[in-house]
Amino acid sequence: MNGIRAINTFVRAATLGSLRAAAVDQGISPQAASHAVMQLEKELGVRLFHRTTRKLSLTEEGQRLLDSAKPALAMLACALDEARRSTEEVSGVLRVNAPRSLGLPVLWRFFEQFQQRYPNVQLDVQFDDQFTDLVTDRADVGFRGGPSPAGGSIARRLVPIQAIVCASPDYIARHGAPRHIDDLAGHRCTGYRRANTGKLAQWQFRVGDEIVYRDFAAAVCVNDTEMEAQAVLSGLGIGQLGSFSAAPHIRSGRLVPLLTQHMSEYGAIYIYYGHRTEQSLRVRTFIDFMVEAMAGNRSFYFDEGELRGMAVTPGGKKARAPR
Repeated sequence: MNGIRAINTFVRAATLGSLRAAAVDQGISPQAASHAVMQLEKELGVRLFHRTTRKLSLTEEGQRLLDSAKPALAMLACALDEARRSTEEVSGVLRVNAPRSLGLPVLWRFFEQFQQRYPNVQLDVQFDDQFTDLVTDRADVGFRGGPSPAGGSIARRLVPIQAIVCASPDYIARHGAPRHIDDLAGHRCTGYRRANTGKLAQWQFRVGDEIVYRDFAAAVCVNDTEMEAQAVLSGLGIGQLGSFSAAPHIRSGRLVPLLTQHMSEYGAIYIYYGHRTEQSLRVRTFIDFMVEAMAGNRSFYFDEGELRGMAVTPGGKKARAPR
């Protein structure tokens, strides 16, 4: 920065024809302006000005430096102004990374609302099921479902993810409802193949104070959560879906929750980002917008009383909602 200030002082002195005038222009003392130019000459090893008591004129080397430095300083000034405006205007490119499983069922509606409210922001959204290192991948904000993100980012919990066993009313009418967890082995089940490992995800249940895991043969296996939800909606089998995907279908009656006494939580949906002191206004605004829209949003999960009221009994009848 000292070098840039010295070059700027030199350019102003050459333009105004006076070190004193350059000092006034820069808001520094004449001695400081003279010292800055002398230090610049010393570092470059050349004289930049011919000095007399009445006149200041450029040497040949000084003229070449002036011709090169003026456009460079103008570009630097524009870059600094643009960076400064990013703290004053909600505009510019915003890079967001999120898992595919959260894309359409959860996030996209809010991305659209943000874009409509702040049309000068260019959203660059990358859906990727791998965890994103914000620095390495040059992302501003990330989303993740499951455990809290690690790696030095700031993470804010938005909504829990509940693992809900459910089936369509048509499937239950044809095959009945399981009474116990082990009964699922005798049913047609859907399966989700994890994108990062290629393995079938285990089903998880809460039994007392413990979380237990089971493997069930998959009559239909997919590597996309939306497609698994569609398979369950179509009556192809019983599935264990994330609450963010299952909740709207359960509330509309298109799916029925089963074995609700064994429902467990699989982490939560998180938004994560770098330190706020390093963020532009558009990034801070986006984070605040998404937190306000999603934190504790009951569209994406149930309390246990609500879920039990929608469940079915082992005989296939809907349970009576608790009073």
